[in-house]
Amino acid sequence: MARGSGGQTMGRKTKILIGALVVVVIGVGVYALDKFLDAIKIELPEYQATKKTVWLDQNISKDELRWFYHADQGTRTFGIPFEWFMALEQPVISLTAVGLFSEPAYLDRYGFIPDTIEPKKQALPIGFAAGGTISDPLGRPWRNPRSKQDMTGFGLTCSACHTGRFTYNDTNVVIDGGPALINLFSLKRGLGVSLLLTRYVPFRFGRFADHILGPDASHGDRKMLKHQLDLVLNQYGESKKLEDSVAPLSILEGYGRLDALNRIGNQVFSTDLNIPKNYAASSAPVHYPRIWNTPWFDWVQYNGSIMQPMVRNAGEALGVSAELNLTDPSKGLYKSSVQVDTLHNIESMIKGDPPNADRGFTGLKSPKWPDILPPIVDTLAAQGAELYKSHCQECHRPPVTSKEFFENSKWWTKNEAGEPILIMENVPISHVGTDPAQAEDMINRTIELPSNLGIKPYAFGFALRDLVENTVNFWYDQQKPPTSKEERAKTNGYMPNLVRGEFAYKVRSLNGIWATPPYLHNGSVPTIDALLGPADERPKTFYLGNREYDPEKLGYRYDKLTNGFEYNTSLRGNSNRGHEFTDDKKAYGRVGPALSPSDRKALI
Repeated sequence: MARGSGGQTMGRKTKILIGALVVVVIGVGVYALDKFLDAIKIELPEYQATKKTVWLDQNISKDELRWFYHADQGTRTFGIPFEWFMALEQPVISLTAVGLFSEPAYLDRYGFIPDTIEPKKQALPIGFAAGGTISDPLGRPWRNPRSKQDMTGFGLTCSACHTGRFTYNDTNVVIDGGPALINLFSLKRGLGVSLLLTRYVPFRFGRFADHILGPDASHGDRKMLKHQLDLVLNQYGESKKLEDSVAPLSILEGYGRLDALNRIGNQVFSTDLNIPKNYAASSAPVHYPRIWNTPWFDWVQYNGSIMQPMVRNAGEALGVSAELNLTDPSKGLYKSSVQVDTLHNIESMIKGDPPNADRGFTGLKSPKWPDILPPIVDTLAAQGAELYKSHCQECHRPPVTSKEFFENSKWWTKNEAGEPILIMENVPISHVGTDPAQAEDMINRTIELPSNLGIKPYAFGFALRDLVENTVNFWYDQQKPPTSKEERAKTNGYMPNLVRGEFAYKVRSLNGIWATPPYLHNGSVPTIDALLGPADERPKTFYLGNREYDPEKLGYRYDKLTNGFEYNTSLRGNSNRGHEFTDDKKAYGRVGPALSPSDRKALI
């Protein structure tokens, strides 16, 4: 039967598409077509749109939040310019145009929160920032092949990982400073596939080139743009080789978790130094921590390993791929794109004024239970307060709203400026019994370094301390005039640059804990109710990526989510044991007696 013109057109397009796929396979030269198609398939959850988004009052103004969400920290997370990111299409094989990768609704499926704090302004999701210039994969200024203009740097900020949210009754609730539900690994993989398709699928590169160069760009300009794409794809390929080399020891991270310290180490000690043997497996993913009150802690990180705020924040910027020169002395060792002044301003906003018994903590405050959720039952809460005092307060201390919290001198010290600093107790893992991988792997990791860096090739944590300090000091020295000793002390948070490695985890106050699921440092327990109950009854597998909040159990729903992340607690790094309430006094990780269902409800 003869086909109509529409059928002929469709037939031609199908042939072209098949030909394009063959070109892609030839281009990568690795997979057979079926394996290749499976390898580039990006499967993400579908979420039902909510009717509205609300922000809770956490003592930070809308103007401050808008700045915080998009303040450029100098990160170059994805290895491409901002202009490219805004022009890339979603990683779907098609000859016709598909949606842009940068569409907020699409990025929302990776867990990134659309920034609707000012609805009339179209913006990138919370945690994306553009600013400054970017270097290409060879370390040269990255310029538009046609206009010769510098391309714009682009990456994630700390708000990407430290802004939480949940949905309830068709409302999206944003938790500033809370743990994010992002899947960064999947996002970078999706970008890699999008770049690959842009390079090899017919028509797609043409649309991309029109965005970047303009529709009337010359053949030479388009050829140079393809060359730039090749450089980026080669860089992505090298990263994948490193990931594949440690894959047998790696634990998948999924939504809301990242092996942050190991990934920072991989970036600076392997990628930036070009030393593959320094690349380590992502063996201990942790739940993104809440950050309210943390500027006043004497030690941060789950294992209480870092003291100085600037080293913590600059290390985070380096870990999400701020540019850093560790190989070319002629360009200045430790020269970076890190924006130290921006990091200090973010820390100051979160920090607020020194806390005391009269005003408590200022700056970014923990969220209060909102009206959108069922009301608190006062009689139960009163019973729970007594149970908390009996079973929890010894480690987690009194509520931060109480005078008792501030008046016990054993819990407080002072920084170099005489400001109050809260002492964080590191509890031995032998006592609390939670998964040891995060603390253990930081203690055991070692690295190799070239002598010209001036850092001894020794334990990972101490080498990272020195590297980040040298990077920050380079920034101070390059200011005009160089940053004064007094200003450096202030920017460093009036804290010394100390690091320690202990087989222990930090314990902190529980204000706002209701808004920070899942629980334990590795996110292995989905609800507070499960955490307070018998350890044997905690879910052995559950899904991460759900956003619907359960106010009865305090946590996200964790039933099956299509294309969500299945969390397996039997894997090293993922254990949900420890912090157990049991009457068996010999039980490993026992922290108190068994709690009845009514006790758990009162504590909740």
